[in-house]
Amino acid sequence: MGVGTPPRGPAVTPRLRRPEDDPNRPEPDGAGPELECVAVPDRNENASEDADNGVLESVTGAETTGIGIVEGATAQIDVALPVAVDDDDFDDDVVLDDEVEIHGSLVERPDAAAASSLVVEDVEEVDVVEHVEDVDETDEVEMADAAAVALTSVSVATADAAQHERLRPRTSEITLQSRRLGDFEAGRESSDLLTPDRLLDPAHAVRPEPDGAWQHLVYTLSGRRINLGDSKRARARKALDRRIAAPLHGGAKFVPVLSRKGGVGKTTITTLLGMALADAREDRVIAVDANPDRGTLAERIGRSSGKTVRDLVRAHADVRGFNDISEIVARDHTRLDIIASDTDPHVSEAFNDSDYDAVADVAAHFYSLVLTDTGTGIVHSVMGATLARADQLIVVAGLSVDEARLASETLTWLESNGYADLVRSAVVVLNTARPGAALVRAGELQSHFQTRVGHVVRVPYDAHIASGSAIVFRDLQPETREAARELAAIVVESLRQRVAA
Repeated sequence: MGVGTPPRGPAVTPRLRRPEDDPNRPEPDGAGPELECVAVPDRNENASEDADNGVLESVTGAETTGIGIVEGATAQIDVALPVAVDDDDFDDDVVLDDEVEIHGSLVERPDAAAASSLVVEDVEEVDVVEHVEDVDETDEVEMADAAAVALTSVSVATADAAQHERLRPRTSEITLQSRRLGDFEAGRESSDLLTPDRLLDPAHAVRPEPDGAWQHLVYTLSGRRINLGDSKRARARKALDRRIAAPLHGGAKFVPVLSRKGGVGKTTITTLLGMALADAREDRVIAVDANPDRGTLAERIGRSSGKTVRDLVRAHADVRGFNDISEIVARDHTRLDIIASDTDPHVSEAFNDSDYDAVADVAAHFYSLVLTDTGTGIVHSVMGATLARADQLIVVAGLSVDEARLASETLTWLESNGYADLVRSAVVVLNTARPGAALVRAGELQSHFQTRVGHVVRVPYDAHIASGSAIVFRDLQPETREAARELAAIVVESLRQRVAA
């Protein structure tokens, strides 16, 4: 085909025509879809019927400057499009171990370089071999153009295949998972074993400042280099603090303080026990004066809110938070809360078991320990509701014959009325209310009550208590504070044992 300038003719409109539309066109050999570029004359001008139609047999010898279009005729060009490997040929969803599917066959997964070579060879065979072999040997320029187009297609297909290989999900990805302590290999340790006791050198550990007069003096004079540790008394005090502060599980615990005889120090023991508990524990402790005969519990702390149990009974349905109940209770310096009884004896007689239940329900919602000063006697109406909620009993006995006998009879009455289990774990407090030597032998009383209850505690005489004024816990004699704290530790341990049982 010669190269020249085509004669000018009527305007033509190029269009694409599929080769299958030509009935005289031979079947393609699978090289890919072929399209024909057909120059269609303008409909507004007449075409010559005698003009010959020029059909190019091959695409390789075609060039736009070499196509001669006769006036009023069309020129038909066979264009072969290069075939690139379609990404859809790869099945992204089915990947078995190290195999991939290429052109319908499963082969082992190659590495990145091997994958690129596979695509290059495939494309070269289809696009270069099948199309370049039909190129007219006389036109080397057109052959070079076709080869450049084929190489460009190979480069694009190679880049697409490499990107497709990078994006393909791999089954060999590492999955992170936690291990239990027993899953580690033998001889390997987990981080849980790096404890302070193991890592810190005791010789270089910072010890707290010693507690004790002599120990603290040596510590100060040595420039804080010699630390003898706490004294024996300080160690005993801290150990007692830990016993009192032991956690109590479950709901609120109710501890009533009983006595069948007045004047033995029942209200005093309730106050001392409440102060010892509140001073050492982190949770809340409250003491309720349920004495229907005008109790004096609120007077033993020297503070009053001006409200009584009657106010709490009337407002118990409206209590929504601790702020509501804190306006009714009175609190001392140890954080012990107290609900006073009515000062009018006529009104106090109306305080019955249903009223006590209303107060106890509110107290149980905001406090962990609820102490109850039951008043004189054990047969009044409040006593039934008090014993029904009791988790631990405190029975107070005086150091006289009649007071000791009434305390023992109280235990007998409780055993006879279905509270034998509470009696076996109860605590009897021998309160010394008068100075000097006791008229009875306290050792014999202690031996008697130890056969009936779980523990017996003796509280010594204290002038600060005997004065009848408000009790300040830190102003008590050391022996009195120690007895109150021992009573508190026993109560907590007994409650913990009952919960464990």
